[in-house]
Amino acid sequence: MTGIAISHQFDPTADCVLFQGDCLDLLAQIPDEFVQLVVTSPPYNLGKPYESQLELNEYLREQRQVIEECVRALNRTGSICWQVGNYVENGEIIPLDIVLYPIFASLGLHLRNRIVWHFGHGLHASRRFSGRYEVILWFTKGNDYTFDLDAVRVPQKYPHKKYFKGPKKGQLSGHPLGKNPGDIWEIPNVKANHVEKTIHPCQFPVELIERLVLALTQEGDWVLDPFMGVGTTAVAALIHQRRAIGAEIIPEYMQIARERIALAEKGQLRIRPMQRPVYDPDTPRTTVPPQFVQIGAAPLQPALLEERHAYDVGERQE
Repeated sequence: MTGIAISHQFDPTADCVLFQGDCLDLLAQIPDEFVQLVVTSPPYNLGKPYESQLELNEYLREQRQVIEECVRALNRTGSICWQVGNYVENGEIIPLDIVLYPIFASLGLHLRNRIVWHFGHGLHASRRFSGRYEVILWFTKGNDYTFDLDAVRVPQKYPHKKYFKGPKKGQLSGHPLGKNPGDIWEIPNVKANHVEKTIHPCQFPVELIERLVLALTQEGDWVLDPFMGVGTTAVAALIHQRRAIGAEIIPEYMQIARERIALAEKGQLRIRPMQRPVYDPDTPRTTVPPQFVQIGAAPLQPALLEERHAYDVGERQE
C-alpha cells in the first residue's frame, strides 16, 4: 500500500482515497474508464439523517447524475452494483430497483443479475408483511466483463454426491470447489449486536461487498463507492488487495471509516467472516466466530493513515 488520501482532491497514486464531500465533486476528478467496480448503497429517499427527502422524480434525477458519472468512470470490463431497498410513501412501497433500472438501461448497461439480499431482522410492520430483503442490481458495461465465480463458490449441499449411471458414473456430480452461490444471498444485516455495528443507521455488512469485490475485480483494481458511509466498501476492497475510492458528506461517518481502515491495517478490525453460517437455533454450536482482518499479506507494511513506516502489529486483544 502506498497510502491514503483524505482531501478534496483525487490522488490516483494512493491506494485508498477517502473524499470528504459530495460524490459528484469527486467523480468529476476521476478519469474515464478508471475504476473496475462501482458498488454502493445510495440514499433511499426516506429522510434519514444523511439525506433530505425529495419528490420521487427529483430523487431519480439526482440519482441519474451520479449514475452517469459512474458509467463514465467505469472500465469497459467493469461492473456497477447498485444496492437498494424500497421507497415508502403514505404506507405504499415503491421498489427502487424497478424505478432505477430504466436509467441504467438508457446508458447502455447490461443487467446480469438482480440479486436478492435476504436477512432475518429489521423493522416490524403492522399493516403489511415485514420487509426482509433488499436488491443488488449488477450491471456490466459490455459483454466482455470480469467475473471470477471460483473466488466466491460456496459449499455444496451434498459434496460427496456422485453420478450413479452414464459415462461419468462414480465421479463427483458437483464442482469440487463448491457451487455457484446463486442470486439469493442470505447474509445477516448489521443490527445492534452485529460485530461490525457503528453509528450508521443503514450500514451494510463487509461480507456482502466482499463477494462482489472477489467476483468482479482482480487484485490491484480500483473499487469506487460514491456513497461511502462508514467505509465498508473500502474495507472489503483493501483487505483483498484492491484499491478503494469513496466519497462521504458527513464528517462523523468519514472519521469512522478512517478508524476502521486503521484497525484493519493493524489486524485489529473484527468482521463477520464470509464462511460463517446464518445462526440456526437447532444447531447452535455450528458457527464460526468473528475474525480479525488485516490489509496486506505481510505482517509489516506501510500505514495508510500515518506517515510511511513499518510497525509491529503486536498482541491482539479480544
